[in-house]
Amino acid sequence: MANPREKFSKIYDKYIDKIYRFVFLKVSSQEIAEDLTSEVFLKTWRFFKEKGQEIENIQAFLYRTARNLVTDHYRQKGRIRIVSINNPLIIDPRQDLERDSELNSDIEVIKMVMSDLKDDYQNVLIMHYLDDLSIDEISELLGKTNGATRVLVHRALKSLKKALKDKVEEV
Repeated sequence: MANPREKFSKIYDKYIDKIYRFVFLKVSSQEIAEDLTSEVFLKTWRFFKEKGQEIENIQAFLYRTARNLVTDHYRQKGRIRIVSINNPLIIDPRQDLERDSELNSDIEVIKMVMSDLKDDYQNVLIMHYLDDLSIDEISELLGKTNGATRVLVHRALKSLKKALKDKVEEV
């Protein structure tokens, strides 16, 4: 049996980017996202160390912990949730300014629309399309059946498309 620190180190390396991105998209602040992500892994380490046994589904445990910490963060701060999409994009500096401007404008529209979606919709869209989790994995994370998760993803996409269409027509 491997050293618990080595096991945890592998878990950390595998999931740090996904958990950070998930938290960042929920809080829109690099500093807060870093703090909350650190707390996710600290809580996981404590649980891992205290129980002295394997966590059955580490990915589900990490996402559930992250969701709970984000919820606690907003309860404590009483702030409105804003979703940011800035972090996942890397822009080539050789691109022309017009294209950059259009891209930034599109990102701003998506940020506004995403922030108006229900929390469950935001979560499944982030997990499925940004973190590239399968329906099975999301189902397990949310404690729902595959069918219910598929419906949730479908409704989230439908809601996002409608909100984007409304926003574009508004402009």
